[in-house]
This record gives sequence, structure tokens and C-alpha cells, in this order.
Amino acid sequence: MLHFSKYQGLGNDFLIVEGRSGQLPSSITQPDSDWVRLICDRRFGVGADGLILALPAEGEVDLRMRILNADGSEAEMCGNGIRCLARYLADSDGNPPGTIWSIETLAGVIRPQLQSDGQLCVDMGPPFLQPGDIPTTLEMGPRGCPQGAAVVGDDELEIAAVGMGNPHVVVPVQDLQSIPFDRWGHELEQHPLFPAKTNVHFLQIHSSRSLEIRVWERGAGPTLACGTGACATLVAASLLGLCDDSAEVMLPGGPLQISWPDLQGPVLMTGPAEAVFDGVLSPDLMPGNGAISSNVSVDSVQAEPQTSPDIDDSVSDSAQQDDCEQDEAQQKVMKFLKNTSLDSMLNLASESLEQRTRARFERDTR
Repeated sequence: MLHFSKYQGLGNDFLIVEGRSGQLPSSITQPDSDWVRLICDRRFGVGADGLILALPAEGEVDLRMRILNADGSEAEMCGNGIRCLARYLADSDGNPPGTIWSIETLAGVIRPQLQSDGQLCVDMGPPFLQPGDIPTTLEMGPRGCPQGAAVVGDDELEIAAVGMGNPHVVVPVQDLQSIPFDRWGHELEQHPLFPAKTNVHFLQIHSSRSLEIRVWERGAGPTLACGTGACATLVAASLLGLCDDSAEVMLPGGPLQISWPDLQGPVLMTGPAEAVFDGVLSPDLMPGNGAISSNVSVDSVQAEPQTSPDIDDSVSDSAQQDDCEQDEAQQKVMKFLKNTSLDSMLNLASESLEQRTRARFERDTR
């Protein structure tokens, strides 16, 4: 059985799986992309914009985060996702306001802090502004970030690129409601200017301290919010002289407060994250139990790995060890399922959510 918790930040929702003690099998910590697509599917699975795994630390940090997009691809970082993870940690462990976690991600170590009002302030680190670091083939512009024109169909769009550990393109427009959002978003995500694809943000300026964006996320499509995107937008707009170094960024799901003091150093993001529900994944949806449904499209077929003859023995030994660990974990799961009714599983999930909810309220009312 697999417990999960669902959290959302401004409508950007994630399934969070606890694995800080190293208790998860490799089928979960190294998940198949088809399985991720299935459980994130809103009709055939649980439904989410992504899957977050809370894993043991590999360095001098509190824990490690892996985040998988709804299409099964792995993201370097996600601002809304890391706020949701931090809120999950606070709810699970009863951490008080002021707690700061050091969380290892593919974009580096990120440090969210729990605020007295329950929101999370996240030190997102400094932005990446060199084309090769984002990455993009756009040339460096005169305002300190890659700039240029992107041809999308019959349209030519003036764009700016910023990295926040993951790639972003910002497109200033006059009116967010009148643009061909889906077409531009889809084509810019996969534009040749961005060799690793990119997140896309269409920006309307309301004032020097009030921005509004619509989000097309790489690997997810239209979403209600993107924390790294809000940060990248503030950075690009500041460098282009369109806003101050601190502003409210309004997304479809709600506002984030973003600041980049003195146009240098780390970007700070403050916003909410809330628990939605706890659940237990049906055994039929577990990896290896025939979980991949023919109803969920698979875009690509993974080739079987090839091994060099001179390392076959070591690979074979490692594979056998992994198989033994997986078999042992599978036997424990099957034993639990055999001896535990569905009602008992649901009661366990309900008790877990009740404990975290009680801890959250007790913490917030101190």
C-alpha cells in the first residue's frame, strides 16, 4: 500500500509521498514515467500537476525532493511544489513558525521558511541569466538577460529568458485575454530556442508593483500557478525596466509576493500552501501490479538498457540485489494487504490527516 498526501499552492496541486526514512521501494523512488502519468491523470488516477517524493538527504541537508511532472518528466525545481512540501513537513512534524528546511533539489539547495500566518517564504537562490545556464540559444540582451524575437507561426514575439534552476521565457503582452494562449504556449514550450524546452509566462503589467501572468508549464500545459515562473517573471520585468524589484504577481490561482532586492542576490517568494486530503493508493494502481492503463496515452517507448560485456557481472549482481530488495518490499506490501481491510487502510489515512491537521492548528494558535 502507498500512502500519499495531496497539497495545493494557488491551485497548483501535487501528490506528496513520504520516504525520508528510506522506506520506499525503487519502483516508487525511481518511478516509471507511464506510472507517474497514470496517477496524475484526473480521470484514471488521483489527479495532480505533479508527484513529489520526500527522500533521504544525500548531503548536509534535511531532505531531498524529487518532483515529477504530470507527463512523467522530471523537473529541476518547482516553487509551488516546494512550498507544498514544506507545509507537508510542518503539518507532519509539528514544526513551529520560523522553521527553515534545507531541501536538496536538482536546482540546488532551497530553503523555505514557515511564516507566522502559515504561508511559506522561500529563498529561491539567484536567477540564472547567462544563455547557456538557462539554457537558451537567445543572445544576451542589453538589459542583462537573454532577449530576442521568437517566430511562432505567423507571429513574431519579443521575449526574454530567465533560469530559476529550470528554464523560463517571459512574453510581455498588452492584454492576457486576447492572446492565442494555448497555441503560443504549446509552441514556445518546444521552440528550438530552448533546447531543454521551457516554461512559458505571458505577462501583463498593471503597475510597477503589480504584475499578472498566465502560465504554460513545461510538461504540464496550462496551470493555475508556477512559483519559479513568478520569480522569473519578476526578474525579467525588473531588468527590462517594467517593474520595481518587489511586486505582487497575480496568477490564475491567486497572488504571490516576489522580491529581488537591489536586482541582485537571491529571489524571495512568499505564498500559501494547503493540505487537501490524505489517501491510500489502490493496490491495482501500484507499480508492477498492472497499473499502466491502456486508457492513458504513452508518448514514447523506453528501449531496454544495453550493458557492456565487461561489466555484465557487476551489473547482474547489482540487479539481483535490487530484485531481492524489491521482492522483500513487495512481500511486505502483499502481507499487509492480505491482513488489512480497505476500511482499516482508510482509517489509517484519516488518522494521519487528523494528526497533521491537529498539529497545524495547535501550532498556528500558539
